[in-house]
Amino acid sequence: MEFQRILLFAALTLTLMMMWQAWQEDYVRPQQQVATDSAETAAAKEQGLDLPTAPMSSATSSNTTSLPIVATMKSVARVSVETDLLTVEIDTLGADIRNVRLKNYPVTLEEPDNAFALIRDRGEISIPQSGLLSSAESGVTLPTHHDLFYAEKEEYRLAPGEDSLQVALHWDDTSGIEVTKTYTFHRDRYTIDVDYLITNHSDKPWSGHAYHQLLRQRPQSGGNAFLYTYTGGVVYSEAEKYEKISFEDMESRPLQREVTNGWVAMIEHYFLSAWIPSDKGKMQVYSKSPGGENFIIGMIDAGQEIAPNSSGRITSQLFIGPKLQNRLSSVATGLELTVDYGILTVIAKPLDWLLQVIHSVVGNWGFAIIFLTILIKAAFYKLSETSYKSMAQMRKMQPKLKAMKERYGDDRTAMNQAMMKLYKEEKINPLGGCL
Repeated sequence: MEFQRILLFAALTLTLMMMWQAWQEDYVRPQQQVATDSAETAAAKEQGLDLPTAPMSSATSSNTTSLPIVATMKSVARVSVETDLLTVEIDTLGADIRNVRLKNYPVTLEEPDNAFALIRDRGEISIPQSGLLSSAESGVTLPTHHDLFYAEKEEYRLAPGEDSLQVALHWDDTSGIEVTKTYTFHRDRYTIDVDYLITNHSDKPWSGHAYHQLLRQRPQSGGNAFLYTYTGGVVYSEAEKYEKISFEDMESRPLQREVTNGWVAMIEHYFLSAWIPSDKGKMQVYSKSPGGENFIIGMIDAGQEIAPNSSGRITSQLFIGPKLQNRLSSVATGLELTVDYGILTVIAKPLDWLLQVIHSVVGNWGFAIIFLTILIKAAFYKLSETSYKSMAQMRKMQPKLKAMKERYGDDRTAMNQAMMKLYKEEKINPLGGCL
């Protein structure tokens, strides 16, 4: 009876501890995090931490101080875009893409119309940002992702029979500079072309840089404890190739490096967002931790100069979508490396390719897996046959091995010699079943 009381007391204590921990997670820690984020938000807003500094310039334009780092991004007006693969919202504040849903990827099979939101500016933020930075000597203000654009229409839709759709947003001011930021969406593609047309109506040359960055919050959930998945930044360059830049790295060692022929991305288990410059020359890549749980990885181009009464273009590509091997490799060099096969890449990558080929024929992933399994079994049939024969022979030897053990007892040396002699006489390989 006394033991039962102790057991009940221990169970009650454990239950109370679990309830206390759950209450802390649900109520206390979120409030503490909001307070911390608010303080860090105010500091970031004052210091201008979410904008890069133009290379080789001592200062940027004066409009680099408005820095809303908040749980819900500021918004003015939205432009909606729908293609065959994407449902997109573009905000006139910054002319940035704020929400993207992947129409072919529902959140759950039970809700096929609830498409997965890869880009989002509410909750766990993940958005691509871009803008222009003037050189210090030009003395001209240019639009960053904090400045207001105006759109020609509120709604765009890729019509049947059309292969592409253009969405243009405009900015101008009294300095004589006009900027048109145009998104070009393509049928059956997750790649979006982003084009800046800069027109200089002034009597002075303009020089500056374009920046493209990805803002992402640290995931709130820890993920599956039994399945390792990487969520964070990635940089690819001609020299260093594929590099992961984790959120911890962005906090402790902010990235600032000049690279050639590269791109930047934020990846998660099945999806990614990546900026790919059209100019494959030199660029500066950087990372930032502007406050709270926000992290930025981006790139700045080498810059250009536009003469008075002339115009220039800066183009890039934005990939927003799933990690499909057959699409990634055609978008940019090294982009297919975002599919992480782990240490068994040399085996897994060919198997993935073969699975894709079978699926292209049968059109069903279930049947593709079955056929792949049959092919693997056929390829290893002789090894399997040898293994099964070896195991069967070892089973037959069990009575003799048992008798041998009783005969030799603790004399391991004599026992091992007798066993090897038996294997040799019976022509058995004790390791034949391993492979």
